[in-house]
Amino acid sequence: MLKHKREILFSLFLVFLLAMVRILESQFYDPFLEYFKGEYIGNPFPAYNSFKLFFSLLFRYALNSVISLAIILVLFNDFKLTKFASILYAFFFLILIIAFFAILNLSDYGNNFLLFYVRRFLIQPLFVLLFVPAFYYQNQISRKNNNS
Repeated sequence: MLKHKREILFSLFLVFLLAMVRILESQFYDPFLEYFKGEYIGNPFPAYNSFKLFFSLLFRYALNSVISLAIILVLFNDFKLTKFASILYAFFFLILIIAFFAILNLSDYGNNFLLFYVRRFLIQPLFVLLFVPAFYYQNQISRKNNNS
């Protein structure tokens, strides 16, 4: 543990940065922030500016992604793995942002539960919670196979 003190401290700092993005979430343009805090089931979507909303979601997703990629790089010290994760982040952003605006524009407010979860993946660093254990497991399997 002492051997990896620098990596642990830097990882904790990066987690702190993720928390700061969350704490400062009201600084981003997001009319759905208050909408989803209240009784949103059965209520129509709030008014929003598509252009501002897109770029706000993009900026927040990018911030969380860059910090998450730094966490992956610090934990695994593998540039190929980090590059692969960055491709996954870009791919998932495209899928999620298309789904988000499709739900907003092509459905009624009856799909607000679905919108809630798609938005959650766009604004929260959930992928790092999935990628780190998956990459760790893959790393352990690779080591086991190399030692056999």
